[in-house]
Amino acid sequence: MKKVILITGTSTGFGKLMVQTLANKGHTVIAGMRGTTGKNANVATELAALPNVDVVDIDITSDESVNQAVQIVLAKYGKIDVLVNNAAMTGFGLLEGYSLEQIQKMLDVNLFGVLRTYQAVLPSMRATHNGLIINLTSGASGFTVPFMIPYLLSKFGVETITEGLQDELKDFGIENVTIQPGVYPTEMNNGSKAAINADRADIIAEYGDAAVQKFNAIGAGLFGKMAEFNMNPQTIADGVLDLINMEKGTRPLRLPLDAIAQGTDKEFIQARAEIKAKWAKKYEFPM
Repeated sequence: MKKVILITGTSTGFGKLMVQTLANKGHTVIAGMRGTTGKNANVATELAALPNVDVVDIDITSDESVNQAVQIVLAKYGKIDVLVNNAAMTGFGLLEGYSLEQIQKMLDVNLFGVLRTYQAVLPSMRATHNGLIINLTSGASGFTVPFMIPYLLSKFGVETITEGLQDELKDFGIENVTIQPGVYPTEMNNGSKAAINADRADIIAEYGDAAVQKFNAIGAGLFGKMAEFNMNPQTIADGVLDLINMEKGTRPLRLPLDAIAQGTDKEFIQARAEIKAKWAKKYEFPM
């Protein structure tokens, strides 16, 4: 069955590939992005020219913009079957090197942006007792690594939202899934897209060369492995398609798509679920 699908952050990277992939399969895809008449006017025109694609202007840091975009879609199509929360910003640097304002910027996009879209789409999904929400997080969003703490804080927050809402929304027939990507060669990682990095230069300087060397080693590992495993962003778009095609009730809570992890991500997810089940049983929680 063809779906009405709203995707955020479609001007580049995973989001743009999702639009192309899902529309090619006959789904009605609403490509959400900022600046449709400004900086993203060209890509908005490009995507709008595709069969089965509409473009809507949406700034996920604005309550008004998110609500308006969702109402535009509902007015035209009467429903939103699937929401894909793809829009996000990355960022690197020492935690102490981030000003609180800079961390707030990260959370406003990556965490509160997701909360805004949920609040906008849930009333209509609850009314129809149907819906699928797919949230892109990170392969490391169940734990953390140095120099990426604010970013992973935001992504782990989205994991928390997804996991908790899976139970809260069960009676309304609304499913939630996180896709956990590894590192892929998209605009988010190649430097062409702005990042929210540590901004307190004086603090960063006090950590000295040792921190720089650790940071460079982690970066070399990330991007070296990305090249070694020939990570293809199409994998994520195909993963979204696979989730949409799955029969209701069979979708996993988490879908890891990270060849570099070589199965360790799946082991972590399984162990985490088993421990939570034991913990919930001790508290006699109805999960």
